[in-house]
Amino acid sequence: MRPKLSAWDKELFLRVATREWPAAEPVLPRLSRAANHGALWLGVAAGIAAVGGRPGRRAALRGMGSLALASAVVNTVGKGAVRRARPVLDSVPVIRRLSRQPGSTSFPSGHAASAVAFAAGVAVESPRWGAVVAPLAWSVAFSRVYTGVHYPSDVLAGMTLGAGAALAVRGLVPTGQDLAVPPTPQADAPALPGGRGLYVVVNEVSGPPPLLGMPADRLRAVLPEAVVEECSEDDDLTEMLEKAARQAAEAGGALGVHGGDGSVRLAAEIALRHRVPLMVSPGGTYNHFAMDLAIESIDDAARAVEAGTAISADVARITPVDADGSAARPSLFLNTFSIGVYPELVRYRERWSRRVGSWPAGILAAVHVLRTSSPLDVDINGRRHSVWMLFAGNGAYRSLGPAPVRRRNLADGQLDVRMVPGSPYARTRLLAAAVTGSTTALLRRVRLGGIAPGTRLATDGEVAPAPAELLVDKVNEALTVYRPM
Repeated sequence: MRPKLSAWDKELFLRVATREWPAAEPVLPRLSRAANHGALWLGVAAGIAAVGGRPGRRAALRGMGSLALASAVVNTVGKGAVRRARPVLDSVPVIRRLSRQPGSTSFPSGHAASAVAFAAGVAVESPRWGAVVAPLAWSVAFSRVYTGVHYPSDVLAGMTLGAGAALAVRGLVPTGQDLAVPPTPQADAPALPGGRGLYVVVNEVSGPPPLLGMPADRLRAVLPEAVVEECSEDDDLTEMLEKAARQAAEAGGALGVHGGDGSVRLAAEIALRHRVPLMVSPGGTYNHFAMDLAIESIDDAARAVEAGTAISADVARITPVDADGSAARPSLFLNTFSIGVYPELVRYRERWSRRVGSWPAGILAAVHVLRTSSPLDVDINGRRHSVWMLFAGNGAYRSLGPAPVRRRNLADGQLDVRMVPGSPYARTRLLAAAVTGSTTALLRRVRLGGIAPGTRLATDGEVAPAPAELLVDKVNEALTVYRPM
């Protein structure tokens, strides 16, 4: 280290050591010890995940991922690159000193790196949670100088390294905002200050139990002039949405729905029929359509409604085809259609989720389906295929393996068709597809036929019997849906 910088470093260290900090003495040493081995941040992450809903869980996971990267770099590269001795403790009051002094080299500060990496990682995903965590991270970083175990430059280097780790993780795993839907094509939708003219139906049976109050109460708080109705297990969701859409059409307003993807799909059909814009509020387990609209909370949906910002989104159709070639009434989907093993996985997951929770139920269902199911024989655009599963996504998806994950454009006019073929080594093929991906094509339409009786299909997470023949196609820019810009 250069002499001038070293002198400045030691002078600043002495100033901190010799100054009295009465309010800090009972707090900072304990905080510094609590951050050993990332224990403090693990506890904070658990708290954010517990009370922050889906955005909080993502923020907590990103924070811990950033911390892990920063800690790995500090311990494998940083500590060995600059073998700097720890400060001499003579000038540090005994009451401030840690009971167990660290034995590693001083530069850079691992505690500071971990603190800033965690806080920056959380802030990248959720600025509000980041603002909550930042003072705690700063306090931990400062405590390392305060307790005499690091020079200021050690802490500054650690903080810089932690911030870099958070940015590196962001580059590897983009945030929801990084993957957000482009703001075009924009659509005309009325601005509804306070929610005036908005008629919302809250599906109380969608998704996991709320952690922070009832969604209907939150909607009434942020949109006090909206009409909010709650749909319980004893109510007819279709009937309530139809009534709300009629009222919205008469008032020149909009239809709103709080629920999962199945509820949103039903609301979209009714909104199209009554020619009213749709407000989507995420209330399900996964909320794929809401996430692709960059709507992660009731507040996001409310902000878009009050501002009147909306886009035109494609909808996809499934049209059963009778034996004589005539088409029946189509049904719509907003995310994905699938046939093969995936509908069976959904069916078992829904059956078990109330007993063990959604994620464990999904794992158990996947194991059961992999062990018991067989490939499906189906005609695809006139050619016979044996497939494990076939997806048709409403728009081009980014993906992990064969499963669609996120869309950047909800109005691209394409069906994202993904097929996992059957083979003599079918289960091995399915496992390989989960890692390497599946056969993919962007099409305008796909026709399926020769489907055996008893086969099921899934649309937006809802399972139903499949007709013997069907056509999947698109209606471009059909749905006007609010989205925060």
